[in-house]
Amino acid sequence: MKISFSINKVIRFLTISDILMLSGWGLINPIFAVFVTNQIQGGNVEMAGLVITVFLLTKCLIQIPLAWFIDRKKGEIDDFWVMIIGSLIISLTAFLYIFARTVSHIFLIQVISGFGAALSYPTWLAIFTRHVDSHQEGFEWSIYYTTTDLGGAVVAGLGGVIANYLGFQPLFLLVGLLSLLGTAFLFVFYGDLRKR
Repeated sequence: MKISFSINKVIRFLTISDILMLSGWGLINPIFAVFVTNQIQGGNVEMAGLVITVFLLTKCLIQIPLAWFIDRKKGEIDDFWVMIIGSLIISLTAFLYIFARTVSHIFLIQVISGFGAALSYPTWLAIFTRHVDSHQEGFEWSIYYTTTDLGGAVVAGLGGVIANYLGFQPLFLLVGLLSLLGTAFLFVFYGDLRKR
């Protein structure tokens, strides 16, 4: 079996998009609990855990019914637009953190972020799955995970440095900008999607 090292446009730009988005969020994820405990009124270690629970519960409650509904419709254009809306919501939550002052603000932002993730993740996976090149499934998934993990490795400590020297507000601004840039990369392959 011959494996080609060329990757189709849809897979390539889905991967680039996630490198940017996941690297952006990788700046804050390792130190998010520090943000909640040190920067948020009423924040503590318990709240840091609970806000992640709120995000995951929101995402879990919405994504299966939404994915079932999206799968009923033919074509990928609807998947694309749901993915875009979800990605924009996720990106915009980074900017909301700049203005968060209380635990209730963080809980609300986590609900919004969970909703965005519930829109974005299943549709992203559906499009990626449909466009993986035949006989290159393992290779293309490994390219995706290797490059996004490398992006995460590069930024893992950088977020702490930025937060320590510049504060959390500039850090969330950078997270939001990288996430928006990742969302913009999704538009590159719009014309390659199946309309039927």
